[in-house]
Amino acid sequence: MPELIVGGLTPLTTTDYPGCLSAVVFCQGCPWHCGYCQNPHLLPPRAESTIVWRDVVAFLLRRRGLLDAVVFSGGEATLQNALALAIIEVRNLGFKVGLHTASPYPERLHALLPGLDWVGLDIKAPFDEYETVTGAPGSGEKARAGLMALLESGVAYEVRTTIHSQLHTPESLLRLALDLKSMGVQNYVLQEFRPQGCADADLCAASQPLLNADLVGRIASLFPCFTVRQA
Repeated sequence: MPELIVGGLTPLTTTDYPGCLSAVVFCQGCPWHCGYCQNPHLLPPRAESTIVWRDVVAFLLRRRGLLDAVVFSGGEATLQNALALAIIEVRNLGFKVGLHTASPYPERLHALLPGLDWVGLDIKAPFDEYETVTGAPGSGEKARAGLMALLESGVAYEVRTTIHSQLHTPESLLRLALDLKSMGVQNYVLQEFRPQGCADADLCAASQPLLNADLVGRIASLFPCFTVRQA
């Protein structure tokens, strides 16, 4: 069986799985090409320098009792068929398992959900405007399908949108928030764009403040749990 292709490993973080000390496994490869991506080196399915999955497991064995959780991120972790077995292996080590995903493969996400404890789902834009962010036709419907599967699963989650003044407007953000509320989203985060790691020089140079008190207040009123994550 093929092993997970790992493009990076963060040994300790307090921010990638709420309330848990976790390690983050960055999976190589992503089918979408969002301009504001902070990990563009992870986009290709193969890379010259990767971490052997057995070495990741050995690291986790040494961290039992010190870490609470392991988060699979990317890139896009669900791109790799080996993810399912990696999740089982990590769970058998005694860790909680989290996933960061944008749901380009909603059927795979649906199949993985029973083995997950928490999901951070990236929703890029209003679903009918997705292609402007991802560059991938049909990506909005895939994201919607993944979100519905997540909400129906009962798995703990946050839905988050990274915002950029070249890709979003106050009107589009409010429209998206209303759509998410109608679908049943309870926990929503707006993340301000950060230029660190972004390879798109135009987006880095053109970023302007997008949020104001009125917009934040209107969106906050729609969700029981709402956060603005500062750049």
